[in-house]
Amino acid sequence: MSIMYNLVDALPDAELDPGTNVLIAGPPLTGKRQLAYEILTNGAVRNDGSIVVTTKDSADKVLERFDDVDGLERDEATIGIVDCVTKQRGIGAVEDDPRIKYASSPIDMTGIGIKLSEFLREFYEERGVTENRVLLDSVSTLLMYSDLQTVFRFLHVFTGRIQSADAMGVYVIDSTAHDDQTMNTLKQLFDGIVEIEEGDDPEIRTAGLT
Repeated sequence: MSIMYNLVDALPDAELDPGTNVLIAGPPLTGKRQLAYEILTNGAVRNDGSIVVTTKDSADKVLERFDDVDGLERDEATIGIVDCVTKQRGIGAVEDDPRIKYASSPIDMTGIGIKLSEFLREFYEERGVTENRVLLDSVSTLLMYSDLQTVFRFLHVFTGRIQSADAMGVYVIDSTAHDDQTMNTLKQLFDGIVEIEEGDDPEIRTAGLT
């Protein structure tokens, strides 16, 4: 029987097939990144692999999010980070290690894809972790550096890798930073959409999730 992935508090009843890609969209400060990380850390507690492709924060800041989770150690073999920030900022010489692989910048989409594939292979073949959750934070940053067509092609390949690895992909986008055409074009790539509305108690709407 194949494993199903869950979406924690956002959709307590949702169970997603392996290979599912979910876009989390919302304005700034609506908790979409928080939700995305909860989906990963919730999985990490169950020994699912957590791979974060970060275009916003350094790997250390991402690891801090895992520090706050009861029952998790940040040096667990189930955590991997593709850091697209540190080299771009030129902060000294950095080398890949078992938990962190560095891409040169958010523009280096070929490099990002290679590092992701390396982690998926290592988790699966060397670490024996067969259920993996992958977070891309964020699509909006990619669109700041590259045009829509380039980002679309990259995400088409990225979502395909998630599918073939039987992983679950979670992607964060700032819905107010892009026009409707951009949003509608990108939404085609995902199996499910979680949209968070603005407000004191942000409402969560979903599409394509059972």
